[in-house]
Amino acid sequence: MVRFFVLFVILLAALFAFELTPWADRWFIEPWTVMLADISTWLVTWFDAEVESVGRVMRSLSNGFAVSIEKGCNGIEATIVLISAILAFPASWKHKIIGILSGFIAVQGLNVVRVITLFYLGQWNEKVFEWAHLYVWQALIMLDVLIVFLVWIRLLPAQRDGGGGGAEDGGAVSSGSSVLV
Repeated sequence: MVRFFVLFVILLAALFAFELTPWADRWFIEPWTVMLADISTWLVTWFDAEVESVGRVMRSLSNGFAVSIEKGCNGIEATIVLISAILAFPASWKHKIIGILSGFIAVQGLNVVRVITLFYLGQWNEKVFEWAHLYVWQALIMLDVLIVFLVWIRLLPAQRDGGGGGAEDGGAVSSGSSVLV
Protein backbone atom coordinates (compact mmCIF):
# COMPACT_ATOMS: atom_id res chain seq x y z
CA MET A 1 0.00 0.00 0.00
CA VAL A 2 2.84 2.40 0.85
CA ARG A 3 4.61 1.56 -2.42
CA PHE A 4 1.41 2.31 -4.36
CA PHE A 5 0.84 5.61 -2.57
CA VAL A 6 4.43 6.86 -2.99
CA LEU A 7 4.56 5.86 -6.66
CA PHE A 8 1.11 7.39 -7.23
CA VAL A 9 2.20 10.74 -5.75
CA ILE A 10 5.47 10.77 -7.75
CA LEU A 11 3.66 9.97 -11.01
CA LEU A 12 0.96 12.54 -10.25
CA ALA A 13 3.55 15.25 -9.60
CA ALA A 14 5.53 14.36 -12.73
CA LEU A 15 2.50 14.28 -15.03
CA PHE A 16 1.08 17.52 -13.63
CA ALA A 17 4.51 19.17 -14.01
CA PHE A 18 4.66 17.97 -17.62
CA GLU A 19 1.14 19.30 -18.23
CA LEU A 20 2.29 22.76 -17.14
CA THR A 21 5.11 22.97 -19.67
CA PRO A 22 4.66 25.26 -22.69
CA TRP A 23 5.47 22.31 -24.97
CA ALA A 24 2.65 20.16 -23.54
CA ASP A 25 0.26 23.10 -23.66
CA ARG A 26 1.01 23.86 -27.30
CA TRP A 27 1.17 20.33 -28.68
CA PHE A 28 -1.29 18.45 -26.45
CA ILE A 29 -3.49 20.49 -24.10
CA GLU A 30 -4.67 23.18 -26.52
CA PRO A 31 -5.33 20.82 -29.48
CA TRP A 32 -7.19 18.42 -27.19
CA THR A 33 -9.32 21.24 -25.78
CA VAL A 34 -10.21 22.47 -29.28
CA MET A 35 -11.08 18.91 -30.30
CA LEU A 36 -13.28 18.56 -27.20
CA ALA A 37 -15.21 21.69 -28.25
CA ASP A 38 -15.50 20.36 -31.81
CA ILE A 39 -16.73 16.93 -30.67
CA SER A 40 -19.24 18.45 -28.24
CA THR A 41 -20.53 20.84 -30.90
CA TRP A 42 -20.76 18.07 -33.50
CA LEU A 43 -22.87 15.96 -31.13
CA VAL A 44 -25.13 18.89 -30.25
CA THR A 45 -25.74 19.72 -33.92
CA TRP A 46 -27.54 16.38 -34.26
CA PHE A 47 -30.49 18.01 -32.48
CA ASP A 48 -29.63 21.73 -32.47
CA ALA A 49 -28.21 23.18 -35.69
CA GLU A 50 -27.80 26.61 -34.07
CA VAL A 51 -24.45 25.81 -32.42
CA GLU A 52 -20.89 26.40 -33.57
CA SER A 53 -17.42 25.98 -32.17
CA VAL A 54 -14.56 28.36 -32.73
CA GLY A 55 -11.36 27.17 -31.14
CA ARG A 56 -12.23 26.02 -27.65
CA VAL A 57 -15.48 28.03 -27.53
CA MET A 58 -18.90 26.46 -28.06
CA ARG A 59 -21.52 29.10 -28.94
CA SER A 60 -25.24 29.21 -29.54
CA LEU A 61 -26.08 31.06 -32.75
CA SER A 62 -29.66 31.66 -31.59
CA ASN A 63 -28.96 33.51 -28.33
CA GLY A 64 -25.19 34.16 -28.33
CA PHE A 65 -24.48 32.19 -25.14
CA ALA A 66 -21.03 30.61 -25.21
CA VAL A 67 -18.84 28.42 -23.06
CA SER A 68 -15.08 28.44 -23.30
CA ILE A 69 -13.46 25.15 -22.36
CA GLU A 70 -10.49 26.18 -20.25
CA LYS A 71 -7.63 24.25 -18.69
CA GLY A 72 -9.04 22.23 -15.84
CA CYS A 73 -12.31 21.71 -17.70
CA ASN A 74 -10.97 19.53 -20.49
CA GLY A 75 -10.76 16.29 -18.50
CA ILE A 76 -6.98 16.12 -18.71
CA GLU A 77 -6.38 16.56 -14.98
CA ALA A 78 -8.86 13.79 -14.15
CA THR A 79 -7.19 11.57 -16.74
CA ILE A 80 -3.79 12.30 -15.17
CA VAL A 81 -5.10 11.14 -11.79
CA LEU A 82 -6.42 7.92 -13.35
CA ILE A 83 -3.24 7.23 -15.33
CA SER A 84 -1.10 7.81 -12.23
CA ALA A 85 -3.21 5.39 -10.18
CA ILE A 86 -3.16 2.70 -12.86
CA LEU A 87 0.59 3.01 -13.45
CA ALA A 88 1.29 2.89 -9.70
CA PHE A 89 -0.81 -0.23 -9.16
CA PRO A 90 0.96 -3.60 -9.43
CA ALA A 91 -0.36 -5.15 -12.64
CA SER A 92 1.01 -6.29 -15.98
CA TRP A 93 1.76 -3.69 -18.64
CA LYS A 94 -0.89 -5.26 -20.84
CA HIS A 95 -3.55 -4.66 -18.18
CA LYS A 96 -2.23 -1.17 -17.44
CA ILE A 97 -2.50 -0.18 -21.11
CA ILE A 98 -6.02 -1.61 -21.34
CA GLY A 99 -6.97 0.28 -18.15
CA ILE A 100 -5.48 3.56 -19.37
CA LEU A 101 -7.16 3.36 -22.78
CA SER A 102 -10.58 2.34 -21.47
CA GLY A 103 -10.32 4.80 -18.59
CA PHE A 104 -9.39 7.62 -20.96
CA ILE A 105 -12.50 6.87 -23.04
CA ALA A 106 -14.71 6.73 -19.93
CA VAL A 107 -13.41 9.99 -18.44
CA GLN A 108 -13.41 11.90 -21.71
CA GLY A 109 -16.82 10.52 -22.68
CA LEU A 110 -18.30 11.78 -19.43
CA ASN A 111 -16.51 15.08 -19.92
CA VAL A 112 -18.23 15.54 -23.30
CA VAL A 113 -21.56 15.01 -21.52
CA ARG A 114 -20.41 17.55 -18.93
CA VAL A 115 -19.58 20.20 -21.55
CA ILE A 116 -22.90 19.72 -23.34
CA THR A 117 -25.01 19.84 -20.16
CA LEU A 118 -23.17 22.92 -18.93
CA PHE A 119 -23.69 24.57 -22.32
CA TYR A 120 -27.45 24.15 -21.98
CA LEU A 121 -27.59 24.86 -18.23
CA GLY A 122 -25.84 28.18 -18.87
CA GLN A 123 -28.51 29.17 -21.37
CA TRP A 124 -31.23 28.26 -18.91
CA ASN A 125 -29.93 29.66 -15.61
CA GLU A 126 -26.49 31.13 -14.91
CA LYS A 127 -26.58 30.40 -11.17
CA VAL A 128 -27.43 26.75 -11.77
CA PHE A 129 -24.66 26.65 -14.38
CA GLU A 130 -22.10 27.98 -11.88
CA TRP A 131 -23.20 25.55 -9.17
CA ALA A 132 -23.17 22.57 -11.54
CA HIS A 133 -19.83 23.62 -13.03
CA LEU A 134 -18.03 24.22 -9.74
CA TYR A 135 -19.54 21.49 -7.57
CA VAL A 136 -21.63 18.82 -9.26
CA TRP A 137 -19.52 18.09 -12.34
CA GLN A 138 -16.18 18.39 -10.54
CA ALA A 139 -17.31 15.71 -8.10
CA LEU A 140 -18.86 13.52 -10.80
CA ILE A 141 -15.73 13.54 -12.96
CA MET A 142 -13.53 12.54 -10.02
CA LEU A 143 -16.09 9.92 -8.97
CA ASP A 144 -15.86 8.58 -12.52
CA VAL A 145 -12.08 8.31 -12.12
CA LEU A 146 -12.49 6.42 -8.84
CA ILE A 147 -15.13 4.06 -10.25
CA VAL A 148 -13.10 3.35 -13.40
CA PHE A 149 -10.03 2.61 -11.26
CA LEU A 150 -11.95 0.32 -8.90
CA VAL A 151 -13.62 -1.54 -11.78
CA TRP A 152 -10.23 -1.92 -13.45
CA ILE A 153 -8.76 -3.39 -10.24
CA ARG A 154 -11.74 -5.72 -9.90
CA LEU A 155 -11.30 -7.00 -13.47
CA LEU A 156 -7.59 -7.70 -13.07
CA PRO A 157 -6.68 -11.39 -13.02
CA ALA A 158 -5.85 -12.78 -9.57
CA GLN A 159 -2.29 -12.05 -8.47
CA ARG A 160 0.17 -14.64 -7.26
CA ASP A 161 0.76 -14.43 -3.50
CA GLY A 162 4.52 -14.04 -4.02
CA GLY A 163 4.01 -10.85 -6.02
CA GLY A 164 5.42 -12.14 -9.33
CA GLY A 165 3.70 -13.59 -12.37
CA GLY A 166 0.54 -15.64 -12.57
CA ALA A 167 -0.15 -19.35 -12.91
CA GLU A 168 1.47 -19.47 -16.35
CA ASP A 169 4.79 -18.70 -14.64
CA GLY A 170 4.40 -21.70 -12.34
CA GLY A 171 3.10 -19.66 -9.44
CA ALA A 172 0.01 -20.42 -7.44
CA VAL A 173 -2.86 -18.05 -8.15
CA SER A 174 -4.67 -16.75 -5.10
CA SER A 175 -8.14 -18.13 -4.66
CA GLY A 176 -9.81 -14.81 -3.81
CA SER A 177 -11.41 -12.78 -6.54
CA SER A 178 -10.31 -9.42 -5.15
CA VAL A 179 -6.86 -7.90 -5.09
CA LEU A 180 -5.55 -6.43 -1.88
CA VAL A 181 -3.73 -3.15 -2.13
